[in-house]
Amino acid sequence: MSGHDSNDNGRVDTPPEGGRRRNAAEEARTLVSAVTVGYLATVGDNGDPWCSLVVYGPDPAGDPVLLVSTMAEHGRNLANDPRASLAVNDPSAPGDPLDRPRITLAGRCVQPEGDAAEAALDAHVAAIPGARLYAGWDDFSVWVLEVERVRWVGGFARMDTVGPEEYRAAQPDPTQPIAAKAVEHLNKSHADGLLAIARELAGARGAVSAVCTGIDRYGIDLSCTGAGQSAAARVLFDTPLAQAGDVRPATVELAQRARALQAGG
Repeated sequence: MSGHDSNDNGRVDTPPEGGRRRNAAEEARTLVSAVTVGYLATVGDNGDPWCSLVVYGPDPAGDPVLLVSTMAEHGRNLANDPRASLAVNDPSAPGDPLDRPRITLAGRCVQPEGDAAEAALDAHVAAIPGARLYAGWDDFSVWVLEVERVRWVGGFARMDTVGPEEYRAAQPDPTQPIAAKAVEHLNKSHADGLLAIARELAGARGAVSAVCTGIDRYGIDLSCTGAGQSAAARVLFDTPLAQAGDVRPATVELAQRARALQAGG
C-alpha cells in the first residue's frame, strides 16, 4: 500500500480503507466452522414455522450435520417436510447483537445412508464429541442440511446472498481459531511494531498510535489515531495464509518491513 504524509496539522492521513478481504462465501464458511450452535427453523404439520436451538458440525462441503431425535418437534417436522433453515451467529462477539456477523443457511435436510451416514456422523462428532454417546439410540437420526442458499450479514450495511456452488467452493479461514488471541497479543506486546506498520505500510504517516482490530488470512486491520482523530486502515500479507501457524511469521514480516522503511528514511 502506498504511503501518504500527514498534513500540516498532524492529522492522520490514510488512504481509503481497502485491500482484499474475505468474500461473503468465505465469511459464511468461516462462521459455520467456528460455531457449533444455531437456530433451526422447520415446517410443522399445519405449515407453521418452528424454531429450535440445535448443535451441529459442518461436513467438508460446509453443510451442517445434525443429530436429531424424534422426541423433538423439529425432528418430527423434518420427517414430514425436509425444508429447513439454520441461523448462526457468534454469541461471544462484543457489541450490539444486530451488528455482529451472522448467516442463514437454507435448503433441505436429507438422511444419508451407508458410508455417507458414517462420514456425516464423524463430522458431527468432530464438532460435538459427546454426541457419539447417544448417536446409536433408536430415536436419533443423522440429518444433513444441504445448503441451497446463504444470506450473510457482516454488520451494518454489509450483506450478500451466496449460491450453493460459491458456498461450497469457498474455504473457512484457517486463521480464525487464533485470530482473537493474535490481535490481543499484538496490541499488548507489539504497539511499536503496529505503529510502524500503520505509518509505513498503511500510509498513516500522522499516526501516533495504532491498534490491531482484526486479522484474517489476507491481512490485518488497524485503527490509527493522531491529533485526536482515528482512521481505519488495512495492510495485506504478501500471500494469503494457509494455516493458523502462519499468523506470527506473517505479522513479524510486516513489522520488519515497516522498520526497514523507517530506517531508510
